[in-house]
Amino acid sequence: MTLEQLRIFTAVAACQHVTRAAERLNMTQSAVSAAIAALEVRHGVKLFDRIGRSILLNGAGQQFLEEAQKVLAAAQAAEAVLNDLSGLGRGALTIMASQTVGAYWLPGCLAAFRQRFPGIRLQVSLGNTTEVTQAVLEGRAELGLTEGTDAPRGLLSRQIAEDEMIVVVSPLHPWARPGAVVDDLRDSAWILREAGSGTRQAFVRLLEAAGLSLDAIDIELELPGNEAVIGAVENGLTATLVSRSVVAAPLQYGRLALAPVAPLPRPYFLLRHPERYRSKSAEAFERLLENKA
Repeated sequence: MTLEQLRIFTAVAACQHVTRAAERLNMTQSAVSAAIAALEVRHGVKLFDRIGRSILLNGAGQQFLEEAQKVLAAAQAAEAVLNDLSGLGRGALTIMASQTVGAYWLPGCLAAFRQRFPGIRLQVSLGNTTEVTQAVLEGRAELGLTEGTDAPRGLLSRQIAEDEMIVVVSPLHPWARPGAVVDDLRDSAWILREAGSGTRQAFVRLLEAAGLSLDAIDIELELPGNEAVIGAVENGLTATLVSRSVVAAPLQYGRLALAPVAPLPRPYFLLRHPERYRSKSAEAFERLLENKA
């Protein structure tokens, strides 16, 4: 098998759709289908279940995906060594960021880096904090950017910026009234991010400071993304804890209101693996973040 086949396989696994994977890879649909078929025929195993227009990983595909990702990560590390020998004129840097950091803080850093090092190809993906940590541990991302408090086991972590977490509600919520006081966090229903996200972890810390647990809270919905959470809060009588940078516009235009709950500091962290090869591209990006801080 070839690295190109592995790259195509992981793209189809991520998209669960041949056409979308082909668009991502800038290939024809027939070329992507042929590469998957060649893998399956060559090794006599089905990696996907074809259900209607969808193509879904089966059990064998799930096992193979883990190994394919490891091989691609190793190939990227080897390529980074060669690129470093020619300086910062070319190469690639893989970064994975949590949703809040990646959507609201990171873009300016990426633009500044591209302006200074136009020959470096940036490969950026988003996930929740747990997913970012796992990607750096496994070598699928050379650098990770998350929000949180503790350094994940096995990784080096250092703070690069700071935001704050605030409680927001719709303008019709009782906590939005002038002079409102929040005596008990249990007085409202809540909409939360999914387990594994840094935002969810911050909410647990807010509850612990108030002597409460998740079991004591009325959780109306759990949603996998800031935008979904914000949209749900805007259209109901619920509350949520969210990064201030995420809700700057909704607060400005009156679609959300700030609840009278003390903000929580929210540090942003850079993660990297201490034992994996550290490319010059990664070193340059880290220096840019230091200057930004």
